[in-house]
Amino acid sequence: MLTLAAPHALEVEIKQSRFLARAARADGREAALAHLERVREPRASHNCWAYKVGQDYRFHDDGEPGGTAGQPILRAIEGQGLDHVVVVVARWFGGIKLGAGGLVRAYGGTAAECLRVAPRVELHPRRTLRVAAPFEVLGALYPILESHGVERGAEAYSAEGVSLELRVRADRAEALERALRDATRGRVRIEVVGSEDF
Repeated sequence: MLTLAAPHALEVEIKQSRFLARAARADGREAALAHLERVREPRASHNCWAYKVGQDYRFHDDGEPGGTAGQPILRAIEGQGLDHVVVVVARWFGGIKLGAGGLVRAYGGTAAECLRVAPRVELHPRRTLRVAAPFEVLGALYPILESHGVERGAEAYSAEGVSLELRVRADRAEALERALRDATRGRVRIEVVGSEDF
């Protein structure tokens, strides 16, 4: 999944109207609406917006003619191949009417350019594993975790050994499990305890 690495803003002037786009990552509807409230410009003529989080999306024209602002912003998000993104475009009316086509180009174009130059990051689905191993195989286990890019979580110790909680990219989980079993001659117990979309 491709999303924004950090919030980004872009301002343009089109026929004396000022447009300010503010884009950010949003991992849910609540985060998207919180961004909208945070960046809403109270003195702007309009604060139009859209967000896309997986299959959930919404857009709003904020008083502009229907279909001329929110929908073009959403199309800009989709056109950039982004997900988990919210964009708010504020407009200060400059006295010259843009017409429906001009508004679509202004809102969609401002959002698209903001997203085009924004820093991006690719996120991967992750899996959480619980690995139980006897103490005598830990010397073989830890280097494998490092080589597979594993994020280590909680560790619990008992008389039998150690229990580790690990987060790993879903596409690397099978190879990690195989490597752990091979290196310890099958002396580890591995169970999947969770998964995340990214």
